[in-house]
Amino acid sequence: MTTDILAAIPSPPQGVWYLGPVAVRAYALCILVGIVVAVYWTVRRYVARGGRAETVIDCAIAAVPAGIIGGRIYHVITDHHLYFGEGRDWVDAFKITNGGLGIWGAVVGGGLAVWAVLSYKKVPLAPFADAVAPPILLAQAIGRLGNWFNQELYGGESDAPWALEIYRRVDENGNIDQMNGVSDGFVLATVQPTFLYELLWSLLVVVLLVAADRRFRLGGGRVFMLYVAGYTFGRFFIELIRTDAATTVFGDVRINSVVSAVVFVGALVLFIVTRSRTREDPAYVAGPAMQDEPVSVGSAGDDTRR
Repeated sequence: MTTDILAAIPSPPQGVWYLGPVAVRAYALCILVGIVVAVYWTVRRYVARGGRAETVIDCAIAAVPAGIIGGRIYHVITDHHLYFGEGRDWVDAFKITNGGLGIWGAVVGGGLAVWAVLSYKKVPLAPFADAVAPPILLAQAIGRLGNWFNQELYGGESDAPWALEIYRRVDENGNIDQMNGVSDGFVLATVQPTFLYELLWSLLVVVLLVAADRRFRLGGGRVFMLYVAGYTFGRFFIELIRTDAATTVFGDVRINSVVSAVVFVGALVLFIVTRSRTREDPAYVAGPAMQDEPVSVGSAGDDTRR
């Protein structure tokens, strides 16, 4: 299929490069960059709340693999038809570099790992959750760039100037291989870039979280609740635009739409009923910082303790 669109967003010609036998995947690199950025920013925010930088590192070491495992489990469960049944190879469920991570499973898996680490250290969870909320959403936004390289997570055909070109990719023998191949220049379709919509929405929510945290001195896990509510609100509508194959429930409703709606309501209710929690409440302070870790951390968009 060809189009007469005057302007459109091009997709990368490929999403994987080979260094000898080693495959370097843009999807994995985007996730890695997101993790590094999130850890760095979380350290700054958590120390500003009276926590210790080493706590963030310990939590990250536990949360990253747990989040990846949780995200993969969620994906495999909700898209089980891709891995089990006639003509499917269940071993593909373990090929995580091919893509397929569910954010819900990642948050639950990573969250449980963080809870376990903090419980062991006897450190309150709420201040850490508030510190990590904007960074983790920024990491999600960065990770969405991996979907751009993979030419996935898009909506229906579009002739808008911001429509995304989906290229035909082929391997060295000329066979079509959308995941591992290289573009031959042929445009298969121009579509709604829903991955980009989610990326931009996530960035907007990050800004709102930082502004609300600074303005209202949110504490007791309320920044995290606001992150969950803000992200799921946008994700619900973005899911309505997506046309890629997905598990459906209640007839023809995408399961991620249902999960987004339920989680949004839960997070919003929690945010409202905990409105009395502030950062100054002793019950929601991370604790005294280590002497070699200054409590006051100056950075754009972050508060220091006052």
